[in-house]
Amino acid sequence: MERCLAGRRPQDLRHPGSGMEFGVFDHLDRGNLPLQDFYEARLKLIEAYDQTGFYAYHVAEHHSTPLGMAPSPSVFLAAVAQRTRRLRFGPLVYALPLHHPLRLIEEICMLDQLSGGRLEIGFGRGSSPAEISLYGQDPAEAQRIYAEALDLILQGLSEGRLNFQGEFFSFDNVPMELEPLQKPHPPVWYGVHSVESAERAAHKGLSVVSLDTAHETRSFADRYRKVWREVGGDSHGMPKIGISRFIVIAESDQEALSVARRAYTIWRRSFYHLYQLRGGAPAHPRPWNFDELIETGQAIAGTPERATAFLQSELTESTATYIVGQFAFGDLSLVESLRSVELFTRYVVPTLEEWMKDKMNHEG
Repeated sequence: MERCLAGRRPQDLRHPGSGMEFGVFDHLDRGNLPLQDFYEARLKLIEAYDQTGFYAYHVAEHHSTPLGMAPSPSVFLAAVAQRTRRLRFGPLVYALPLHHPLRLIEEICMLDQLSGGRLEIGFGRGSSPAEISLYGQDPAEAQRIYAEALDLILQGLSEGRLNFQGEFFSFDNVPMELEPLQKPHPPVWYGVHSVESAERAAHKGLSVVSLDTAHETRSFADRYRKVWREVGGDSHGMPKIGISRFIVIAESDQEALSVARRAYTIWRRSFYHLYQLRGGAPAHPRPWNFDELIETGQAIAGTPERATAFLQSELTESTATYIVGQFAFGDLSLVESLRSVELFTRYVVPTLEEWMKDKMNHEG
């Protein structure tokens, strides 16, 4: 890893000058290590994200499942804040039906202050009805709770007193003793899965990340840009439109595929854990094996050259402006994930930057 750190300055990935940046998405799903060792290994990997210059680290929130070992994103991100210096970070997303908004406002303010203003906050209704039910909440109300809680949280982050009357929450002149460092509040993100959710995000000026195919993401991005223009937004100030992919890179295609296939089996087992226990099916199912995930365009395993070609194709079709790599999943070891990160930042990123610059110059 030291060779990689010496070869790239930390700012290279944050300000590439190509209209594109690079981030990380992490379920923090459980592998085969004891939890104490698991957390320490992941924090060391996040230190590498910081040192190699990724823009941001986005962590998921899940409950009662090995899919997510950060059921309290704020607690884990407080550790991230202390182990990094430049990396921005945040939840993708806080599942708002499972949080009291006042407590979440206070946690967000603390994290933003502790990190020197590096927090990026994502909000959603929660992707798993089973997890929402386990907390005693009604999944049918999740979307309405999300919409209401989002409005009041943003109000509470930007005002000294909170006055709010809604269907689920009511507050009368509550003093906001804490405040975020970033004004009026940290940047806000949303996980987008439909043109309707893209439209809602554009109206509110939220950055988005899609986990879906490039073809589907293109429809989200087109709708986002159209609505963004309709509400008076300009192209220079447009929030990020991200696309997330599983990424495993090695010196040979065979080695990368072998590692990815092994690790994905563990990840998928965790993904379906609660559904096997309690019935039902995920709203966004995942293929049986990593090869099928490659076929859908949601993953790549191979050499840096193969990864570069794949991501160029994904960016072209999706028109995304932000690549979010999932470099750690299943039982991938710290060494295996660090190798992917090193090869990605050493070879893939510079090539994509140059390709994007040429593309922009040609289109301009």
